[in-house]
Amino acid sequence: MELWTDSHNHLQDPRLGGSANIIAGMRDAGVGHCVVNATCEADWPAVEALALAHPDFISPAFGIHPWRAHTATHGWQERLVKLLEKHPTASIGECGLDQWVESPPLEIQRPVFLDQVRLARGMHRALTIHCIKAWGGLFETFAECPPPPRFLMHSFGGSIEIARRLLPLGAYFSFSGYFLHARKAAVLEVFRQLPRARILLESDAPDMLPPEEVISHVLPQKHNHPANLPAIGKSLATALGIMPEELARLTRTNAGTMFH
Repeated sequence: MELWTDSHNHLQDPRLGGSANIIAGMRDAGVGHCVVNATCEADWPAVEALALAHPDFISPAFGIHPWRAHTATHGWQERLVKLLEKHPTASIGECGLDQWVESPPLEIQRPVFLDQVRLARGMHRALTIHCIKAWGGLFETFAECPPPPRFLMHSFGGSIEIARRLLPLGAYFSFSGYFLHARKAAVLEVFRQLPRARILLESDAPDMLPPEEVISHVLPQKHNHPANLPAIGKSLATALGIMPEELARLTRTNAGTMFH
């Protein structure tokens, strides 16, 4: 059985109800590895603890999400550097820009994001980026500080034109199960046009719940179980016209390149 790689989730999130059963379910379903992303400073110890407890299964990513940019406290950059030095294979994420939300405003989000781009480039770390309705701000940030050679546009819902601007900069693009909803057919069409070597797969658990017919593992309150990833992958493989085993192998290889 080909093992799947979840390139973006939040196993530290209390909405999942504890990591032990969740990880067991993921392994049983055929998930072989995952990248666990922090969203704020308060998350960093929990993500670190998970990575230390499951070094064969979890790669940590430490960062500050745009929704939590206002929670960044004085000196957070230095603390992040120390944490990354302690974990040489860790990436930076989740970070980015979001104009879908009104608060915190972009003027608070952008400096926090820019500092993380600078750190990723300076420390030669992969970077995971969240960007919703803020493409202009993203390219403005990259004009001020180019991204590192490898970065992931997670749950990418942008146009193929945006993707083609990002590809030469080193972008990878991860697909989440929410995009399997019929109303998101345009996103599937974008992924059909992306270079196969730049496609990754993610659960974004406990968020981005796939359509009911794709859900293999149910959680209360419509939270997304990361063990749904193989079912999401099989649906994406069908949409791309390839065998699930091929997509599992492809996305695992791409994740290895992206996060090496």
